[in-house]
Amino acid sequence: MKKRVLSCLLVLTLLLSLWVPVWAAPSAVSESEAMQAVNALGIMVGDKNGNFNLTRTVTRAEFVTMAVKATASGSNVGQAAYSPYPDVPRTHWAAGYIAAGIRANLVTGYLDGTFRPGNQITLAEGVTIALKLLGYTSADFAGAYPTGQMAKYYDLKLDRGVTVSSPGADLTRRDAMFLFYNLLSAPMKDSAQPYITSLGHTLNSAGQVDLVSLVNGSMEGPIVADGSWQSSLPFSARQASIVRNGAEAKLSDVQKQDLIYWNESMKTIWAYSDRITGRLQSVAPSVSQPTSLTLAGHTYTIETSGAAYALSDMGTFKEGDTVTLLLGRTGGVAAVVSPGASEVTRCGIITAVSKDGYSDGSGGTYTDDTITFWATDGQTYTYQWRSNYFKVGDLVRAEAGEDGELKLTRLSPMRLTGKVSADATKLGDREFAPDVEILDTYEGKAVKIYPDRLASMNLTDGMVYYYTLDGQGRIDRMVLKEATGDAYQYGILTDINDQSDGMTILVNYTMFLDGQYVRYVSQNKKFPVERTGPFYLKGTATEPKDFCLLKKVPAGAKVVDNTAITYGNETYLIAENVIVYEHLDGRYIQSTLARVQEEGYKLTFWYDKSPAEGGRVRMVLAE
Repeated sequence: MKKRVLSCLLVLTLLLSLWVPVWAAPSAVSESEAMQAVNALGIMVGDKNGNFNLTRTVTRAEFVTMAVKATASGSNVGQAAYSPYPDVPRTHWAAGYIAAGIRANLVTGYLDGTFRPGNQITLAEGVTIALKLLGYTSADFAGAYPTGQMAKYYDLKLDRGVTVSSPGADLTRRDAMFLFYNLLSAPMKDSAQPYITSLGHTLNSAGQVDLVSLVNGSMEGPIVADGSWQSSLPFSARQASIVRNGAEAKLSDVQKQDLIYWNESMKTIWAYSDRITGRLQSVAPSVSQPTSLTLAGHTYTIETSGAAYALSDMGTFKEGDTVTLLLGRTGGVAAVVSPGASEVTRCGIITAVSKDGYSDGSGGTYTDDTITFWATDGQTYTYQWRSNYFKVGDLVRAEAGEDGELKLTRLSPMRLTGKVSADATKLGDREFAPDVEILDTYEGKAVKIYPDRLASMNLTDGMVYYYTLDGQGRIDRMVLKEATGDAYQYGILTDINDQSDGMTILVNYTMFLDGQYVRYVSQNKKFPVERTGPFYLKGTATEPKDFCLLKKVPAGAKVVDNTAITYGNETYLIAENVIVYEHLDGRYIQSTLARVQEEGYKLTFWYDKSPAEGGRVRMVLAE
C-alpha cells in the first residue's frame, strides 16, 4: 500500500511539474499580429497616414501614453487640469497621460524635479513600467536597480521579439510594440490571470491573444451608409483601410445602404452589403419586445436596438409590410428600411413552387402562392407571390420596385464562355468582382462556390447559365449549370440485377446513398453501366437519369495534407465534401480521412473527371 501511495505521489509530482497554466508564454508571433493586437486595443497607433514607424525610438512621453492606454481606464484620459512637471506644461500633448501615469504609480520624474518628456526611454525604464502594470513594485525586487526587474522581465518572457538587450539601450517603437504585446499574455502578480483580462478580453486555449475576438470586441458600429455617413466616424475615411464583405476594397466600393463598422485605432472600416427584401411574416416573442423576426422563410435575430424599435409596436413596420433587412456582420438584423430606399437585388434559380399560409396583420390568415429559390449568395429564400407564372428551374431576380413592393422577374439565360485564369481572377477577358457570388446548379440543387474552385477551368457553352456585371464591368453574380459536379449526389452502386428477357426490360439497381440502401426498378431503360462501384447520380434516386461511374486513382497514390492525392506527376484535389466509407463485413460505415489513415486501412480514391477539367476526388473507400 505504501509503495502504491508513493507511486501516486511521484506521478502527481511529475504532472505538476509538466502543468502549464493557460497564460503560459505563447509561441512567437509575427510583427503583423503584434501590430494588429496593440492597434486594436488602442495602445499603439500609427500616424495620420497609418504608418507605425517601427524603427523610430520612443520618448518617455510616448511610452507613458502607451502604458496608460494599456489600462482599463486608458481611453478616458482627457486634457490635463494642471502641469504635472515644470517641463510638462498642461498644454503639452501628453500632459494628461503623464498625469494619469503618475496617479497610477506607473512613472515618476527625476530627482531634479523634471520629467524630460522628450528623452528616449530605455529598456530598463520600459520594463519597470510594464512590471508596474502587472502589479509589481520596487519592494518586490532585491539588489541594485534594475537587476531584479530585468530578471523578472526574462522570467515572464516579456522579451520575445524585443531586439535590444542592454538595460540602458533606447527602445524602438518595434521593441515597445512587442513589449506591450507580450504584456497581454503575462500573468498578473496578485491573481496570476493574464493581463489581458484586466482589459475585458481573454486568451485562447493555446494561451495566445485571439485577434479575431480582440478586433470584434473593439469594433464600433454599425451605422447605415448614406450621404453623410463619413461624418459620423471619429477619423477620416479617406485615410482608412477598407474591407467590404471580407475582401480588401476602396472607399468608392462602399455603397448606399451598406452597414459600416469601424475601429478608430486601427483606422479600419468594415462594410457589409448583405440584405433581403420580403414581407414581414412575424415578430417574436412579441411586438413590445422583439428579438427575432421571420421573413422570406428565414428567421433572423435582431442585433441592434434601432432595428428592434423599428419592428416594435412603437416603430414604423408591422407584420405584412414589405421591408428590407440590412444584415450585420454576424447575420443578425442591424437595420430595417423601406424597400424603396434600398437597391437590394438577388438572383438565382427557383427550386420549389407551393401554396402557403400568411398572416394578414389583423390576426387572420390567408393562402397565397410561394416560390423558393437558391440565390447566388448560397442561401435559399422564400417569397410570397400572387401568380403561377413561375416554375421550378426558372431563373429569377428579386428586387424592390419603385413603389417599394417586392418585384420578381423571370430572367433569360445569358451565356458566357472562356477559360478561368490560374489565379481565378478572370473568366476570359472579364474580371471577377472582389465579392463575386457564384452558384453551381443541377436539377433543383445548388451549391455556392468561389472563384478559386474554377481556377484554370474551361467553361464551355452551356456551363454559364446567367451572369451580371457591376458598374465597373466585372462579373459580380454568376449561375452555372453542371460546371463543377459539386451539386451531384455521390454514392455506391452496389448491385445490378438484370432480369430482362427478349421482350421486356427489368433491371434492379441497388444504391448506397446518404447512409442507406435504395433500390430502383427500371422497366423501360437499361443504363449504360457495366459494373458496380462508386458513382454519381444524375436525377434522383426515384427518377434517375443516369448512373455515372467514378474513375479510380491508380494504386500507390499518396495523400498530401488531406487536400490532394498525388500519383506520378498528376495531382488530384480532394473535394471539400469528400465521402469516406469504411467497408467492413459487407457494410459501409461513414468515416473520415484522418481516421482511416490512422487505422492503416488500404485506401482507394475515386474521382469524377480529370484535374484539368476541375475534377475532384469524390470518394475514399477504406478496406
